[in-house]
Amino acid sequence: MRMPRRGLVIQARTRWLLVGLALLFSLVLLMYLLECAPQTDGNGSLPGVVGESMGKEYYQALLQEQEEHYQNRATSLKRQIAQLKQELQEMSDKLKSLQEKKTPKVNGMNYQGTKEQTSNDLLEFLHSQIDKAEVSVGAKLPSEYGVIPFESFTSMKVFQLEMGLTRHPEEKPVRKDKRDELVEVIEAGLEVINNPDEEDGQDEDDGVGDRQLYSENDFIEGYYRTERDKGTQYELFYKKMDGMEYRHVTLFRPFGPLMKVKSETVDISRSIINVIVPLAGRTEAFAQFIQNFRDVCIHQDKRVHLTVVYFGQDGLSEVKSILESVARETDFHNYTLVSLNEEFNRGRGLDMGARAWEKGEVLMFFCDVDVYFTAEFLNSCRLNAEPGKKVFYPVVFSLYNPAIVYANQDIPPPVEQQLVHKKDSGFWRDFGFGMTCQYRTDFLTVGGFDLEVKGWGGEDVHLYRKYLHGDLMVIRTPVPGLFHLWHEKHCADELTPEQYRMCIQSKAMNEASHSHLGMLVFRDEIEAHLRKQAYRTNSEAVG
Repeated sequence: MRMPRRGLVIQARTRWLLVGLALLFSLVLLMYLLECAPQTDGNGSLPGVVGESMGKEYYQALLQEQEEHYQNRATSLKRQIAQLKQELQEMSDKLKSLQEKKTPKVNGMNYQGTKEQTSNDLLEFLHSQIDKAEVSVGAKLPSEYGVIPFESFTSMKVFQLEMGLTRHPEEKPVRKDKRDELVEVIEAGLEVINNPDEEDGQDEDDGVGDRQLYSENDFIEGYYRTERDKGTQYELFYKKMDGMEYRHVTLFRPFGPLMKVKSETVDISRSIINVIVPLAGRTEAFAQFIQNFRDVCIHQDKRVHLTVVYFGQDGLSEVKSILESVARETDFHNYTLVSLNEEFNRGRGLDMGARAWEKGEVLMFFCDVDVYFTAEFLNSCRLNAEPGKKVFYPVVFSLYNPAIVYANQDIPPPVEQQLVHKKDSGFWRDFGFGMTCQYRTDFLTVGGFDLEVKGWGGEDVHLYRKYLHGDLMVIRTPVPGLFHLWHEKHCADELTPEQYRMCIQSKAMNEASHSHLGMLVFRDEIEAHLRKQAYRTNSEAVG
């Protein structure tokens, strides 16, 4: 794990301090040994004819001179030693002070020291990193590939996009440093919520006696991403089990101590989501979608409006019948059916669905009929989209062909049992931008979809790029409660070369995992091996 910049500076200063002290003591010792060495200058120090002729007085005078010299030298050395001890004490005090400042208390974080102890250069560096990072405002990017996606996590699991061939789409943090990091961040968020700063306008009016204390069990979900030249951003959400009010904390680690960016209360109890579904035919898939919608939106969430934009006449009466049946059985009437007698165009359908809403501002979820979502996802949709500030582009977990995944079973299990995050069951669809949560005013302000795009694909990427070129922050992260169910794809000849390539790519990646596709490719070789094995077994039995 990379050490913070402040820690590196302290280590370097400590190392040079110790080296300097060692050299200084070596120099003093060398001077002392040189002074103690026998003197060789002058004939008086040598026995012989001259010494004998000088007599006893000469030697006495020489000894006295040497004694005075050594006394003066000893006094000088004692003075230097006392001075060195004083300097050593001063340097030790400075070193202790530096170590105490190594993890300063910044904006309410639980670290030793105070803001006054933090040096001005450190604070300037930390705040400059936050100013440069994409923490509270969006960054204008040239393409969809410039976005740094978030990793999402709970108290037990991490949902990650970058898997390679060894990591998994959902797994527990295996490395100790990663576990410690996430635990530290969750605890830091609790510190911010439970001990609000006086300058936080959100918390000023709350009486201490009325304030609810949050614990680790109240942590719902979090997101983090690292900008390699700035630091790591954390978005944390906490909620009491018996309430609808969330606490949202943003933290930033600018390659140094954690710093609080903001703390706010988010009330989503009155936030309505308009789920917009474009459709043409595929009534069986729509019936399955309505079953999921009934369980999640009508029975659990109860704050959702459904808008279905249907293209053509074939199947329209069946769709009407399904909606009317749900309305009778559940007393749900918050739906709108828009009928367009024209060729299917997903962008046009979503655009018509957005404009059909006549009740002012609303949060929209652009959805497909093959998508399965949970009540937890709806709350994530509300928490990560904010009018004029943020749009939410969750990464869907796309399920593989169940006929291949569950080939060893007579029939695939029910859909609800297929919703697992495993390498052989599906993948994070990080090249898809069709499912998104955004507010109606933001959608209209940015210009909506490019209605010139015909047929399959492309319209969602164009809209995504518009937001990247604007001032809104784009939240891009894998979401565990959002699944794309497998269905057979047909790539029409009428598609443009770019659309056809995208369609084939999606079709290939949607079919099966790397290992399962490999087993299909080498199926003939595997069957030949099994036949040889059976032949050998029979031969040995006969022999």
